[in-house]
Amino acid sequence: MASTLKGIFTPMLVPLDEHGEIDESELRKFINWLIESGVHGLYPNGSTGEFTRLKVEERQRIVRITCEEVNGRVPVLAGAAEANVRETLAACELYHSLGATAVAIVSPFYYRLSAESVYAHFREIALNSVIDVTLYNIPMFASPIDIPTIQRLSEYERIIGIKDSSGDVAFMMRMIAAVRPQRPDFTFLTGWDCVLVPMLVAGADGGTNAASNVVPELMRHLFDLATAGNLHPAMELQRRILELFDLMLYRFEFPDGFRAGVEMRGFDFGRSRQPQTEFQVAERAKLKDTLQCLIADTGLIGPPPGGCPVSPAQQPVATSPGSDDVRRIVMQVLEVLRQKGVV
Repeated sequence: MASTLKGIFTPMLVPLDEHGEIDESELRKFINWLIESGVHGLYPNGSTGEFTRLKVEERQRIVRITCEEVNGRVPVLAGAAEANVRETLAACELYHSLGATAVAIVSPFYYRLSAESVYAHFREIALNSVIDVTLYNIPMFASPIDIPTIQRLSEYERIIGIKDSSGDVAFMMRMIAAVRPQRPDFTFLTGWDCVLVPMLVAGADGGTNAASNVVPELMRHLFDLATAGNLHPAMELQRRILELFDLMLYRFEFPDGFRAGVEMRGFDFGRSRQPQTEFQVAERAKLKDTLQCLIADTGLIGPPPGGCPVSPAQQPVATSPGSDDVRRIVMQVLEVLRQKGVV
């Protein structure tokens, strides 16, 4: 059976009002804008949505609002990661009743578990969940899910895919080679925006990409270019996304850079619940002009009042051996994967 989880899924940011509470009207407006901008699906309660900074009732409310506003137009992959299996299964049951397509469940966090314990955790969920489950591998924050464990878990019909945020293209290739022969319907999503094109070439089905909160049109276009085999323009756009992603991820306190980017698209998202010092607030204000200039380079918004320096992206692009080398390497990788039956 063909997977319904394919394409660009937005791990949605959550707008907060002046009191730090969920701004429901702004959230509904944002959901509609994302869908109109071409994303393939929505992912409430992900890392970008700061699910750990929300109460359980707030996480439930966000999924309810999302499912109501989506109203079947695109799939909803709801984050259902809770601190233990019992509460996770309760979230699965509730999100199923609200109309979510599937849930994403992060590997156990805080306690660093063995591979056997990670397997036991997800097996318990697979045997008892009323809704389809995607594994969520984010080794920088939670117990890693290794390939033998993924292969074992793929034997359970209820587990339909994995979201991998390691950013490791070779790991993605090994996962696909290990699982897809037995589960051709198994979904592989990448959570690392800056290698979306290489991941798609390697056989991934799409991504849950934080940048799609800010430039959903570009992320959709990037997906369309890569999946159509237009790899040269895809890689050129990937480089632009990389520059934007790196600024939003590394120069701001995550996910504050993405919140700043969304504000430039016309939304009022308020401040994160993570307290900040006066220095951090001042630095954020200074970085916003740089971020606005990067987004302005794409043509989606205008430059800041002070203008922007001419960027390399605005300079005439000459054909260079480097560009041809990138295309040649990507095509070679694709051919090897085809020969192995991976793509």
